[in-house]
Amino acid sequence: MKSFFNREGRGIVLASVIGIISLFLANYTPSAINSVMIALIIGITLGNVWKVPEAFSSGISYTSGKLLELSILFLAFAINYTNISKLGSGSFIAVAVVLFTLLILTVFLAKKFNCPGSSGWLIGFGTAICGSSAIAALSPSVTKDKEDVAVSMAVVNLYGTLGMIFLPMILLRTGMDANDMGLMIGGSLHSVGNVAGAGFTVGPEAGEAAITIKLARVALLTPGLIFINFLINRKTAASWKDHFKLPWYLIGFILITILGTFVTFPESFLATMESIGKIILTIAMGAIGMKVSFQKLINSGRRGLGFGLLLFGIQLAMLYGFICIM
Repeated sequence: MKSFFNREGRGIVLASVIGIISLFLANYTPSAINSVMIALIIGITLGNVWKVPEAFSSGISYTSGKLLELSILFLAFAINYTNISKLGSGSFIAVAVVLFTLLILTVFLAKKFNCPGSSGWLIGFGTAICGSSAIAALSPSVTKDKEDVAVSMAVVNLYGTLGMIFLPMILLRTGMDANDMGLMIGGSLHSVGNVAGAGFTVGPEAGEAAITIKLARVALLTPGLIFINFLINRKTAASWKDHFKLPWYLIGFILITILGTFVTFPESFLATMESIGKIILTIAMGAIGMKVSFQKLINSGRRGLGFGLLLFGIQLAMLYGFICIM
C-alpha cells in the first residue's frame, strides 16, 4: 500500500486538486457548463502549458482509468426505471425507436465517415442518451485512448449547449403544443441541465414534459450499453457467449440498476451516491484532460464535430417525424 502511494500518489493528488477546483467553480457557472467539463478544460490546459513531470504520470494514468470505471458504479444509482412508466405508450415508442436507431446509425456511420478512433461511438452514445455520463459509462470498454474521450465530451457538450440556446427559439415558431415541444427537447438534448434550461425557457408544461422524456432516456442507459457493446463486438465475438463477457464495472452497473428496480433506496442515500459519483468522475476528467494534446484534439475534433452535428440532426428529424405521425 505504501509503495502504491509512493508511485501513484502525486498524480492522484494533482487530479484531485483539479477536481476540487472544478467542483467549486461549477457553483458559479451555468448548468450546461458542469464540473466535468470544467475539469476536462483545466486538465487539457494544464497538460499543454506545463510539461507534467514523469513522477506524476503513473498516478494520472491510474486516475484517468480506474477512477473513471469506479464512477460508473455510483452513477448507476441515478437510473430509475419508473420514469419509463410515466410516459404514454406513443412517447415511449418514439424515444426508444429514436435511441436504438441512432445507436445502429452510430456504429454504421462512424466507419463510413472514418471518425477517428472510437470517438464516433462515444459521440453517438452520448448524443443518444445522456451526454457526459453515457460517454463515461461506455468509454472504458471501447477505448484506452483518453483523447477519444475528451473529443466526444467536448462535442456532445458543445451541441447540447447550442441546442439549449437555439432549439426553444425554433420550436416556439412552429406552432407545436407543449407536449410536442417537450418531446423534441427531452428526446434530443444531451444532458438533464440542457433539457431543463431549454424546456422551462419554452414554458412550465413543456419543461415538465421534457424532463420526463429525458429521464426515460437516462433509464434506457443500461439496455443501451448492452446493445451498443453487441453492435461493436458482433464481428469479433467468437460465439454468443462472448457478448455477455462485460467488464466488471459494466456488470456492476447493470446489477445496481436492476437492484434499484426492486428496492426503494432512501432519497438521502441516492443523493449521496450521485454526489460521490460526480466527484469521482470530475477528478477522473481532470486526469484525462492532462493526457490530451491540443494539436491531436483539434485534428480529431474536426471530424467529431461534423459527425456529432449529423447525428444530432438525424435525431431531431426522427423525433419530428414521430410527432407528425402521432
